[in-house]
Amino acid sequence: MGTENQGDFSPEERERYSRNALLAGVGWEGQARWRAARVLVVGAGGIGSAALLYLAAAGVGYLGLVDGDAVDLSNLQRQILHGTNDVGRRKAESAKESLAALNPHCRVETFDLRLEPDNVREVVQGFDLVLDSCDNFPTRFLVSEACWRERVPLVSAAATGWHGKLLAAIPGPENPCYRCLVPELPPAEASPSSTRIGILGAVAGTMGCLQAVEALKLLLGWESGLTRRLLAYDGREGRFQSVERVKRADCPLCGLGK
Repeated sequence: MGTENQGDFSPEERERYSRNALLAGVGWEGQARWRAARVLVVGAGGIGSAALLYLAAAGVGYLGLVDGDAVDLSNLQRQILHGTNDVGRRKAESAKESLAALNPHCRVETFDLRLEPDNVREVVQGFDLVLDSCDNFPTRFLVSEACWRERVPLVSAAATGWHGKLLAAIPGPENPCYRCLVPELPPAEASPSSTRIGILGAVAGTMGCLQAVEALKLLLGWESGLTRRLLAYDGREGRFQSVERVKRADCPLCGLGK
């Protein structure tokens, strides 16, 4: 499987992706699926940096990148798409440049904007998969609702302090959506940001790497084990915990009558 059916991959691509093609269940057919895929990543911060880098490195052919902020010096302990010379630059521009340097075969479309109710569904449309790598609940709610209504699979990751969380929301009558887990926006004091309690950069990177793994599996047509589970990571204790998620009949997004 590793050396057969290499299709129209160039010699440079064959060498670049040779370790992918050796993987059981991937081969050059799987690599071709990754090359044909369109993935949108919301957020080029700590989680999104790792996810974007590994998606580009794996050979995902088309990446959309949403981020409306500029690079700040305090970002650099976790947002590894950006360097010291990028401070003050737009994150979308800096990230696109870094991804092009890593893999010129990967096309990157940037959305240098903040997602709002009047633009989120238009941005999500046309992508095979969306990764929510943002750092706030309002954006997370917008993205999760748009993905559910547009029938686009979503992989959502979050990280604060020493902790991270990961889940997949795959539109379907039997599957729970993101709002089945978090029905309403939590109050600010219940979801402290990294500006209040800090964040370990490597924890954000861990969640971005795990997010990329789930995305690449879904793009191969595999089922995600996180469709009905939440994966919680405690970096300080070095522990993962898996929590069951259930579809709620009274869910404001996917419940009965919706």
